[in-house]
This record gives sequence, C-alpha cells and structure tokens, in this order.
Amino acid sequence: MSELDLTKLIFGRLTLESIPYHEPILIVTFVMVALGGLALLGFITYKKAWGYLWSEWFTSIDHKKIGIMYMVLAIVMLLRGFSDAILMRIQQAWAVGDAAGYLPPDHYDQIFTAHGVIMIFFVAMPMITGIMNYVVPLQIGARDVAFPFLNNFSFWMTTSGAVLVMASLFVGEFAKTGWLAYPPVSGIIKSPGVGVDYYIWSLQLAGVGTLLSGVNLLVTIVKMRAPGMSLMRMPVFSWTALCTNVLIVAAFPVLTAVLAMLALDRYLGTAFFTSDLGGNVMMYINLIWIWGHPEVYILVLPAFGVFSEIVSTFSRKRLFGYASMVYATVVITVLSYLVWLHHFFTMGSGPTVNSFFGITTMIISIPTGAKVFNWLFTMYRGRIEMEVPMLWTLGFIITFVIGGMTGVLLAVPPADFVLHNSLFLVAHFHNVIIGGVLFGMFAGITYWYPKAFGYKLDPFWGKMSFWFWTIGFYFAFMPLYVLGLMGVTRRMNHFDDPSVQIWFIIAAFGAFLIAIGIASFLIQLVVSYRRRDELRDETGDPWHGRTLEWSTSSPPPYYNFAFTPRVHDMDAWWQMKEHGYKRPEEGFLPIHMPKNTGAGIILAGIATVLGFALIWHMWLLAGISFLALLAVAIGHTFNYDRDYHIPADEVAGIEANRTRMLANHV
Repeated sequence: MSELDLTKLIFGRLTLESIPYHEPILIVTFVMVALGGLALLGFITYKKAWGYLWSEWFTSIDHKKIGIMYMVLAIVMLLRGFSDAILMRIQQAWAVGDAAGYLPPDHYDQIFTAHGVIMIFFVAMPMITGIMNYVVPLQIGARDVAFPFLNNFSFWMTTSGAVLVMASLFVGEFAKTGWLAYPPVSGIIKSPGVGVDYYIWSLQLAGVGTLLSGVNLLVTIVKMRAPGMSLMRMPVFSWTALCTNVLIVAAFPVLTAVLAMLALDRYLGTAFFTSDLGGNVMMYINLIWIWGHPEVYILVLPAFGVFSEIVSTFSRKRLFGYASMVYATVVITVLSYLVWLHHFFTMGSGPTVNSFFGITTMIISIPTGAKVFNWLFTMYRGRIEMEVPMLWTLGFIITFVIGGMTGVLLAVPPADFVLHNSLFLVAHFHNVIIGGVLFGMFAGITYWYPKAFGYKLDPFWGKMSFWFWTIGFYFAFMPLYVLGLMGVTRRMNHFDDPSVQIWFIIAAFGAFLIAIGIASFLIQLVVSYRRRDELRDETGDPWHGRTLEWSTSSPPPYYNFAFTPRVHDMDAWWQMKEHGYKRPEEGFLPIHMPKNTGAGIILAGIATVLGFALIWHMWLLAGISFLALLAVAIGHTFNYDRDYHIPADEVAGIEANRTRMLANHV
C-alpha cells in the first residue's frame, strides 16, 4: 500500500483545507466558543468538580437528573440555534436591492439548514423529552423509568448528534439543503461535500436516542403506574406523554430508514431517490413527511399536557372535561398520520389526493380546538392566579390560535398553491412551534422548577422573559405573514424589491427582542439560585399541585417514593391534602435502586467518533470504532447482575413496604 493510500485510509477526506479559516465569521465564532469552553473547563477544574459531575450526573441513571441534563442540552443548543436566526434576520434586513449583505450565499444556506435542524432536533426534542423524563414517573407513582440504563444511553446519544452538528461549524461544512434535505439537492452530485453527511449521521445518532427514550417512557407509562391508577385516572400530562411516545415509536423508524436510504445513495451509488435506475424523488418527500408531520405533534402534545396542568392549578379547579381532553389527544395522535401530504400539495398528486388530505387537515383542527375551549372553561369562574406559568399559558392560547387559523387556511389546496413557497408558511410554522412548543416548555420549566430544585424561579425575570418573548414574537413573525401575502419567496438571502426592506427590519427588531427574552431567562436562573433561600417554599408545594408528583418532597429523593401512592381518584394527592393526610415518618425499609454506570456515555462517545469517521470516509477509524462499540455493548451486558440484581433481603424489604402501603391505603 502506498503512502498516499495509507493517508487516505486514515484521514479520508479530512485535510487542513477542511478547516474554514478563510471565513472570518467562523473564525471569530470559533475563538469565542473556544474561550468560553476553556473558561468553563477551568472553572470546573478550579472547583474540583469533575469527579462529582462524573459520578453524580454523567453516569446517573436517575430519571430526574437525566431530565435536567436534557434541559441543559436544549438551552445550550437554543443559544446556538437562535444565534443562527439572528444572523439570518440581519442578512435579510440588510441584503435588499443593491446591498449584498454580509453573508455569502454558501454560508447563509448552511446557517439556514443548521437553524432548522438544531431547533427541532436539539432544542424542542430534548426539552420535551427532559420534561417527560422528570415528571412522568413522579406523576404515575413510579420510582424510575422502566429501563434506567437505557435512559442514560438515550440522553448521551442525543448529545452525540448535537456534538456532530457543532463540529460541522469548525471542521468542514453543514448541509445547504434546508432542514429536510430534499433530493436531488442532497444527492452526491449536487452536494459532493460533507455537509449532507453531517446531517445524516447527526440525525441518525440523535434519532436512536429519541427512539429508545420513546420505548422507555411508553413501557413506563403502560406498566409502572401506581396501584389504582387506571388510564382514565392518569394526569393529563401523562396522557399526552403516552400519546407522544406512541408517535415517537411509530414515526422515528421511518426517519431512520429514509436517512439510511439517502446515505446508501451517497455512499454506495444506489438509486432510491434519483430519477435514474428506477428511483423516485417523491418517495423521499413522502417518507420524510410521514415522519415529519407526526413529529409536529410529538412536539406540541406534551406542551398541551403542560398547559392542562397549569390551567387547572392556577384556576384552583379541576380540569374541565377531563375525558374529552383525553379523547381529543388520542384523536390527534391517530389523525397526525393522515395529514402528511398537505406539506406538498403543489407536487402533482392530483385533486382527489389533495382533497382528502385537505379535509383530514381541517378535521384535526377540531380536537385541537376542543382543547382550547376546555382550558377556557376551566378558567371560567376560577380563582385565577396570574403567576408566570399562567402568563405563558395565556400567551400560548392567543398565539397558538392565530397559528391554527393560518394552518387551516394552508389546508385549502388552492390557497396553499399561492402561499406554500412564501414567507407566510414560515410565519405559520414558527407561530405554532414557538407559540405552542417553546411557550409550553418555558411554562413547564417554571411550573416544575420548584419540584426539581426546591425553590421557585424569580417572578420578575420570569415576567421579563415572557413579555420580551411574546412581544418579540409578534414583531418577528407578523411581518412575515404580510410579506407572504405579497408573494415574497422563502429560503432567500437577498431580495431585489426595496419596498420589502422595512418589513425585514421590523422582523429583525423582533428577533432582538426575543434575544432579550432568552437573556432574561438565563438571568432568572442565576438570580433565582442566588435568592434560593428566599424563594424556597417549605411546604414543598408552591403551586397547590393536584397530581402525584407533589406527594413527595421537593426536590424528590433518588427513590421518589418511600411508599408507593395508592390512587382512588384523578386528583388523589390533592384530596389527601384536603383531608389532612400526613406522610408516614417511620417504618421504612431499604429501597434498592440500580447503580450508576458509565457505559452510556462511553458508548455514545464511541458512536460520535464512528459518525465523524463515516462523514469523512476515515474507514480505518470507522472500523475500529465500530468494533469498540460492539465490545463495550457486549461487555456492559456482563454487568447486569452487578447493576440490577436485587439481593433477597432487599426484595423482602420492598414487599414489606408494599404490604404496609396497601394496609394503610396510602
């Protein structure tokens, strides 16, 4: 083997030219990220916290700590994804008429794609997964999820995908295809570089984490509910989590398959999505949206559950129409599979097919609208408390209804023919995702933060964040509705007509207001930590909670419940408190919980190396990392007895606790 062949085998396509040192924006970004990273590493080292982080967090299989780590990942990636949004807004406000702006088209297309990928896969998904991870076991009376190690591994696989996306900023390039990477633009002829490969492997790794998390939470809800908690006694958030994870398990294998076929087209020269050799580009479009539209409801259903909990708590009433809320959630889950084609009405499917999908899209708005009326009727004649979570909820109802109405308009095929490739559609999508998902997640963080950390978040900075987010959203996206109705095309980095510039300037102003909202949220976290003693609620129940997550201390112990709650009605714990119930304070026996393990982070780390090697065609490294992945996975199976075997005396203790719980009807 010649020296050239050996170099190619080891380094593949990776050369010094792969580092974009000729891009001043990227160099400045790299320097800032490097300095920030070094400062963080130095701080952790100064505090001698590496051992603590490894033993208590990175290797933890406690669902609560994993849920918090998901949220931290989402917030970090929000900063990156929103930075991309600011860059695009400045470019669009600048590059009108004769002005070229400051971003070259090549770089703009990468930022455009990365923004969509990061916000959906690495902000919204970790946020909803983190909240479900933390809250669901507490709500259903379980000590942990069904498969604790799998939970840790799922988180680190999601992080692995995020690492690859971030690496593309400094080594090589990201895709320039848009966030769904349609062929033939994503094919090897149109995109011969590594950008699409970064896209494929980052989403494949993160998709494995999401799918395994979906299986885990689905089994947890189905099999680990407290005694007496039938499905129709579950809190509404747990119901939305159940439906969300059904959708994840059904939809994400489709994403895995379609990305695998795209990879085969690029790596082995197959023809799944090319016009040659019997391939079909439309098959990719159908498959990606068969995943993509359920994904929209994967994101928004947990937010609906959050708002249901908040409206009931801060109206001091039971949720109006519990059964109808459950049925509406299930109907949305089923119908979400029957509407995917409305994303490409204009691609020649014909009037019959378009009519069917237009009708199903309008039908799915009915159960969604029913939820809005249930929330409003819950508030009607309630003792409403305008705490920060309730502000997010009211902001959501108004904003989401606007997004829903524009969605119904786009469900009409003739209207969609006019608007589908315009900024009107961009405004609608952000209307739903920001007004629904992000508002829901910020509401959920504020609502359950006292449960996780034992103290409330500072209300002043919470209100600052809410108002800047809300006002900023309307400034940022209402102009896009106007521009869309004027016929302004989306996906553009330059506009010839100077009359549109004022609208883009207003939109950029809105983006800066949102930036202040994000900054206010970060300040809120810091200020709240500094004032934690002042903001602590000694009752452990700052929001008058009605569901089982409040029947344990704040923050909960690692085992959640010493005595498994026994459920007689939907608002079981609230009723117990109303009748003066007190927790048992003696008679506890040892509780077994599985041990922490580093296998999850090690496996995900090796998977990251494997993904990087596949992106750059470093076949020797790919082979070694694949074998290492198998070796660590097989080796971990021999730790099962050490990590999960429960000694006989602890089995007796568990049974004694259970017997005591049943005898006391707790």
